[in-house]
Amino acid sequence: MATLTYAYADSTAVVGPLALRAEPGCYDLCAEHCAAITPPRGWELIRLPLDAEQPGPDPDDLLALADAVREVGFTWDAPGAAPAATPTLTRRKGHLGVVADPGEPLR
Repeated sequence: MATLTYAYADSTAVVGPLALRAEPGCYDLCAEHCAAITPPRGWELIRLPLDAEQPGPDPDDLLALADAVREVGFTWDAPGAAPAATPTLTRRKGHLGVVADPGEPLR
């Protein structure tokens, strides 16, 4: 799998590793179409090296994540414990509101 991206201003097409997120103007290709693609006449095609194997998550990272989730799961706040200060809505613009930091004086 690969991602195809066009740069119209430079008349360039780039085929590279599969993109991590969807972007306008980017197209994901299967291996067959990636190998057979040709650019429009007068354009340059740049082929970036493709990873044969997509790297998976590191086992150490997964263990660290599991430990962090487990630690948070074992912490417990007493029922009825209220936050130290409640946030205050200072002003609104349309559907958005500005929330003041509880430790900051209101302006």
